[in-house]
Amino acid sequence: MLASKKTYAVSFALLLILCGVIQNSFATHISKPVLIDPKTQYNVGDRVILYGWVDYNEKPAPDVLLNFKLTRPKGTIAVYQSYPSDQEGHFEIKFDSKNDVPGTYQITITSHCLEIHRYACTYKNQTLSIEFK
Repeated sequence: MLASKKTYAVSFALLLILCGVIQNSFATHISKPVLIDPKTQYNVGDRVILYGWVDYNEKPAPDVLLNFKLTRPKGTIAVYQSYPSDQEGHFEIKFDSKNDVPGTYQITITSHCLEIHRYACTYKNQTLSIEFK
């Protein structure tokens, strides 16, 4: 009787470990956007250009879909666009601020995945506050 309980306990422990390994294997696509020296002060009317790259295992990742959202100081969305990273894993986001008002805006860039990795995507993002004067 004691041997069967021990066998069940060991089997249960192995099952838990196996479930943990399987769960982690599905989380295979963990890319994140990285901005390169972003400027945070602009005048209303300026054309804003942000540069960055998509980090996947500490290397640039090409063809990763990025969603870009610019939120106004009162919480409404000023810009919502999607851009893919280029063949070198870099991206460039551009928008005009001519119709915006002074204040602090928040930029959120979210990394999506290639279509074949959507089931395992973690949707990492980077946020940046910018000031329009």
